[in-house]
Amino acid sequence: MPFIRVTVSDPGLVPATQQALADGLTALAVSALGKSAGRTTVHVLLTPPGRFFVAGRPMAECTGAHVEASITAGTNSADEKGRFITGAYELLRETLGVLPPVAGVALYELHPESYGYNGITQLEHYRRSR
Repeated sequence: MPFIRVTVSDPGLVPATQQALADGLTALAVSALGKSAGRTTVHVLLTPPGRFFVAGRPMAECTGAHVEASITAGTNSADEKGRFITGAYELLRETLGVLPPVAGVALYELHPESYGYNGITQLEHYRRSR
């Protein structure tokens, strides 16, 4: 049940590009992390370049981007997480073009008893599926 937020410093990003990011990140959650596409949420957050800084400077000549994904702790190996991080960066580069010197990807691993959906923790979903 990943929740993935991609922040992009382009408030005019066309809907087709936003959809490409959502599709690509969902596919990556499935292929790299083994997650269910049906339970993957992607939030595309567009922000003005003057509010996105790298090395203390606003993004003027490139598109700033950052991906954050929340996943359940203990459900993925280091190799799987590495494939997601590499794939997400490649998707940003292919979709957005010129990126700043730092375009980050962060995976947040949340404990199953403190993360869930539809009002039920991941731990309880696991218990019910057994």
